[in-house]
Amino acid sequence: MSEFFPDHGPHQHAHAAPTTQQMRTIGQRRRDAEEKLEQHLQEARHKDESHHGAPITQAVPLIDVAGQDDGGLAADNIDPNPGR
Repeated sequence: MSEFFPDHGPHQHAHAAPTTQQMRTIGQRRRDAEEKLEQHLQEARHKDESHHGAPITQAVPLIDVAGQDDGGLAADNIDPNPGR
């Protein structure tokens, strides 16, 4: 097996444990991300409170199409000539 996978020592292995400094960096990044997420959540809560129950989505007005030309669409609204 050593002819295919040379031994470079314990620190060169692909699955070596992270160093203390790497673990500190990961921890700091995680804390920063959690703090940023909490800030965004608080801003969203504040924004929601300031709207006092305003609807989350905006309604789109319906258009009355009765009596209008269908533009060549078949009865079931499928275009018989999609390439034109």
